[in-house]
Amino acid sequence: MSQVHSNLHRSAWSDWWEGTRRTDIWWTLAWFDIVLRYRRSMLGPLWLTLSMGAMIGGMGPLYASLFGTELSKFFPHLALGIIFWGFLSGTVTDSCNSFVNAAHYLRQGYFPITLFVWRTLARNVIQFAHHIVLYIPVALWAHISLSWDALLVFPAFLLMIVNAHALGLWLGLICTRYRDVTQIVTSIMQMLMFLTPVFWLPENLPGRAQYILWNPLAQMLDLLRTPLMGGEASLHSWLGILGWTVVNIVVCALLFRKYRRRVVYWL
Repeated sequence: MSQVHSNLHRSAWSDWWEGTRRTDIWWTLAWFDIVLRYRRSMLGPLWLTLSMGAMIGGMGPLYASLFGTELSKFFPHLALGIIFWGFLSGTVTDSCNSFVNAAHYLRQGYFPITLFVWRTLARNVIQFAHHIVLYIPVALWAHISLSWDALLVFPAFLLMIVNAHALGLWLGLICTRYRDVTQIVTSIMQMLMFLTPVFWLPENLPGRAQYILWNPLAQMLDLLRTPLMGGEASLHSWLGILGWTVVNIVVCALLFRKYRRRVVYWL
């Protein structure tokens, strides 16, 4: 096998760059994943969108009455929380099997491993694009007036992509070596769903429980959701996510540099 093409002889930076720049490969693979998953289905991934819309429509009035919150305020909060949480949770859990699901590609030795993390991320972005359309009727019904601060959702989304890719890379390495970690991560994400303000409002927390909002997923949700509700995300969330991003990238770089060549032997 030629050293020029073998992924075992690439440097860490070369592997990352080769996998990142080949958008034609990982985007096509992600699209085919969606097509194959929903083949012979008339609505395809829109079934997930309809299911999510039904859940939002059913939970909105119920939870608003339980929390004693005005529905026009709670409904957009719940809708955006479920939509963004679906993307965050789906990306994290799918990343655990990024390399395992690509074993037949990686055993050939020619593909950079980062390509398959981008494939997982792209697949979840495609599904997210189907789900975010649910925000439009909710925003119109709640008469949400957006300001220029709504544009902050774009740098927030970019930060989410950077963190999702870094997390997916080092989590994929660990879960390929230790397969039980996938089940642990799934259970942790289920627990974090209730510790993150997806279904409840942060202002309803008592003073002693405010530490829950240090959860990086809660901070990320604040950056993404608040601008689309006509508000402005807190400085606490921006600083927190920037700090978590630095830590995430450092951990990713260390693990990726040390263990990326072993992936093919763990499959």
